[in-house]
Amino acid sequence: MDTSLYVAMSGAKQVLLAQATNAHNLSNVSTTGFKADLSQFRSMPVYGQGHPSHVYAMAERPGIDFNVGSMQQTGRDLDISINGEGWIAVQSNDGTEAYTRAGDLRVTPDGLLTTGTGLAVLGNGGLISVPESNKVEIGSDGTISILPAGSNTATLSVIDRIRLVKPELAELTKGNDGLFRMKSGLEADESAEVSLFSGAIEGSNVSVVDSMVNMIELARNFEMQVKMMKTVSENEATSAQLLRMG
Repeated sequence: MDTSLYVAMSGAKQVLLAQATNAHNLSNVSTTGFKADLSQFRSMPVYGQGHPSHVYAMAERPGIDFNVGSMQQTGRDLDISINGEGWIAVQSNDGTEAYTRAGDLRVTPDGLLTTGTGLAVLGNGGLISVPESNKVEIGSDGTISILPAGSNTATLSVIDRIRLVKPELAELTKGNDGLFRMKSGLEADESAEVSLFSGAIEGSNVSVVDSMVNMIELARNFEMQVKMMKTVSENEATSAQLLRMG
């Protein structure tokens, strides 16, 4: 295969992968607490017999954009957002502990405290069960207090505390489910430094304008790679014709 054709072909393939990452970010522009995936291109040598003198393009995810998303005031008691750094511990679908900044909490008909996507929020003793109550409040330290249903007193009772963690960002990895976990596979230590706001949620940190501009740039890059492949094919056809004439 002609070297220039291989380079253009690999470039087009990697542009499509980068476009998929960008489209995934754009589709989560309204997802609570979503952190965008970063993407970049770099040259990768072709290893094999002899000296690696040829290179091809490779798209890779160098990391995650951990910038805080915009805060949206809701006034709802069960909506919380993290002030600064920190994460809310939840139980993922595979049963392991994972971390998120999505604070749109709900109480299921069974009394289980979950995120808006149905993930169970973890407390001091595991899953958090909220008894039937007239009022639920979440303090800045994650403490959950309720006013029991049918109670004649106005005093709130503490039932549990949301497990809040603050690991180093370099120690976190993002899974296909959008949740974060420790690279070591261990559970992060609970941190008293994490504080919460009540009545607000953190939105996605994806910029619609930047994502749309990036999508246009990638589309043009793909067109350029395809045009290069077409040009190489035409040159090979012309060369073959000249050889036949000779």
